[in-house]
Amino acid sequence: METIFITGVLGQDGAYLARHALEKGHRVVGGVRSSSGANTWRLDELGVARDVELVDFELLEEPNIRAVLDAVKPDRCFNLAAQSLVGTSFRQPLLTADVDGMGVLRLLECLRMAGGQTRFYQASTSEMFGRAIETPQRETTPFYPRSPYGVAKVFGHFITRNYREAHGMHASAGILFNHESPLRGAEFVTRKVTLGLARLRRGTGGPLRLGSLDARRDWGHARDYVEGIWQMTEQPQGDEFVLATGHSSSVRDFVFAAALCLGFDPECRGEGDNETIVDRPSNTLLVSIDTSLRRPAEVETLVGDASLASERLGWRPTIGFGALVAEMAAADYQRAGHVPAAVS
Repeated sequence: METIFITGVLGQDGAYLARHALEKGHRVVGGVRSSSGANTWRLDELGVARDVELVDFELLEEPNIRAVLDAVKPDRCFNLAAQSLVGTSFRQPLLTADVDGMGVLRLLECLRMAGGQTRFYQASTSEMFGRAIETPQRETTPFYPRSPYGVAKVFGHFITRNYREAHGMHASAGILFNHESPLRGAEFVTRKVTLGLARLRRGTGGPLRLGSLDARRDWGHARDYVEGIWQMTEQPQGDEFVLATGHSSSVRDFVFAAALCLGFDPECRGEGDNETIVDRPSNTLLVSIDTSLRRPAEVETLVGDASLASERLGWRPTIGFGALVAEMAAADYQRAGHVPAAVS
């Protein structure tokens, strides 16, 4: 039995990864910010809350990191903790840089000082590509981040590589493209769509406001991506891998798919900033554009090439776009009929 330490264990990926490790018979310890409170609803939904040991953990405090690592003595450390909202990173760039950039360095240095034998995984992101100079994006595509979040993640990515090359640590980074699930936070656009439309269908909410319908992303399922994350730490040496489906869909595509799953008959009307999506039979407004929700610098299109992960890890996504949206829509329809606040 190994000891698995997961920072950000209360998030979407952390919860799925915790269940994955527990199913393999390992001990799982999760790092939680004491100031955030232990909202374990994701672990509860997966039925593993009682099996995960929670400890106070703060990426901004090196003494705390050292103390936790000394007490836990992890065989594998998955750093999933981050300030992960792109929009928030424009409002809080210093905090984002400290947590998503310097926090990775603090953790790596503490692991090195503890002997450097722990296998380490860093959660990198497709947002590092930003205004990508080639499509699809792969491990060798140069980064061009368009947000403080993306910039900070580039630092975390490269410092992980540096500790692997300079200190011989088993340190991997996964460049994960957008991956969603019913456990995604309601502040992310995919859950905003499925939860908002579910509430509309239930008659408990109003129309959605979105900043853009044109942005395109490579959307996969978090369960698939957690499998790839785990496989990276199984390799003889650390490395960097893109995880992606290779297919992109627009926010408009996501809205239409979710609306259809929830029994609407969506239709686009107008164009540009005046575009709306309505339910054709009832003429009910489903979505309108709110330009105030746009970021200072947008990323228009991201789509990844996971050929290296397929070749080296044997990894392939198994859940398609339609099945992903249907699962999220069904889960939120059920939640909207009971206690929607519990999943926000």
